[in-house]
Amino acid sequence: MFKYFLWAALYIFTGLTLQAQELNIEVTVKAPRVVNSDPKIFETLEREVREFINNTKWTEDEYEDFEKIEGNLSITITEEQGTNGFIADFFVQTIRPVYNSNYKSQSLNYVDKAIGFQYRELQPIKNSLSIYSDQLSSLLTYYVYLMLGSDYDTFAPMGGEEYYKTAQSIVSSIPTGNSNVYPGWQAIEGNKRNKYWVIENMLNPRIMPLRQAIYEYYIQSLDLMTEDPGKARAVMLAALTSILQVNRSYPNSAAVQMFTDSKRDELLEIFKGAAKGQQSKVYDIMVQLDPSQASRYNALR
Repeated sequence: MFKYFLWAALYIFTGLTLQAQELNIEVTVKAPRVVNSDPKIFETLEREVREFINNTKWTEDEYEDFEKIEGNLSITITEEQGTNGFIADFFVQTIRPVYNSNYKSQSLNYVDKAIGFQYRELQPIKNSLSIYSDQLSSLLTYYVYLMLGSDYDTFAPMGGEEYYKTAQSIVSSIPTGNSNVYPGWQAIEGNKRNKYWVIENMLNPRIMPLRQAIYEYYIQSLDLMTEDPGKARAVMLAALTSILQVNRSYPNSAAVQMFTDSKRDELLEIFKGAAKGQQSKVYDIMVQLDPSQASRYNALR
């Protein structure tokens, strides 16, 4: 992979010692409406989640500190359920640096709403790949591999495949009929953006052109924007056209929705200086991909 070739070259020529961990994720836990639990438990949870994500080695690749994948995991506790039970909204985001610039592009924006879990203060969080330990451990491990898959896809065609497959194995390991397992893992639950469907999408052959388009969006467009903006925009428009075709073959997919959630503002900024004909094409594509936010694209009409 080009990204890691560069990193390996830097290691060889500088003699620097590479670090194992891949992630540098800012974690926040908020509980604005919780009144019965000791606030200290949420401070502990925040610290434990941060340490689990950032201090675990998740891949076989080696990372320098400046190469680590950055992002945010925000956990908003919305409800208490009995002793040690909570309902929360999880916001998962990663950002990727753009070459030859100071700009960082949002590569993943995923919101997992009304998710239940149990937590006792200082409860160990475990790396849960194929064996179910507890709901919180499986949630966090799943989110990590979703982060890795989305980042690696921006550096190589289907570069995130093995990480998406790992996330799929986590979904498959979740037991059914267990009172400690909360909804959000099964195909039959009806939410087309739940954890099952997100990974189903990423590994579905109908979505492969979208993942290829994301690679081209970054490597052949965004990373070259400072060198040749006109050519970079043309490549980006072609990538959007491919994603529109995916949307027609697999309507209402989680993958397309996640793309538009992460790219909406970025596309508006990039194409506001484009030729009128190009703007019109982007407008026509995005109002089909992102109909609930169609008015946001009026600046490109």
